This record gives sequence, C-alpha cells and structure tokens, in this order.
Amino acid sequence: MKTFEYIITDELGIHARPAGALVKEAKKFESRITIQKGDKEVEATKLMALMGLGVKCGDQIMIKVEGADEDAAIGQMEAFIKNNL
Repeated sequence: MKTFEYIITDELGIHARPAGALVKEAKKFESRITIQKGDKEVEATKLMALMGLGVKCGDQIMIKVEGADEDAAIGQMEAFIKNNL
C-alpha cells in the first residue's frame, strides 16, 4: 500500500468539478484508491461519497492506493491532486 497526505489549497475545496475529474482519474487504475479525511474514508471512484466528505480549503486528506498498479497510481494521483486541489 502506498499513501500520501495533502492539505487542500483550492479555495472551494473538493467541489463538483474537481471531484468529477478526480473520480475520472482514479478510474484509470486497477488499484483501489481511497481518500480519507479525519475518520471518514471513501473510495475515490465514488463521486457522491467523495463530495460527502465535505473537504474544504485547509483540510488535510490522505490518499491510499493498494493494488497491482499502485506505484503508477500513487504518482498520477499525487500529481493530479497537487495540480488541481
């Protein structure tokens, strides 16, 4: 399993447009990708669950990737999140 933590810098947090793009990015991989905020953890491929986390600017999230292509997935997800959130 690979993980990384990130503090959201987007003023609006994870709102509809970036959440949709994040889900699309996560679906490119075979690995299970989850996003955790506090004690809540959801699959990155589930749009409504992701938006239900209520991630706002300044919140810290942890991304966990586990599976056959986890090395590629963690790199892509980290780059995507840093560039978009």
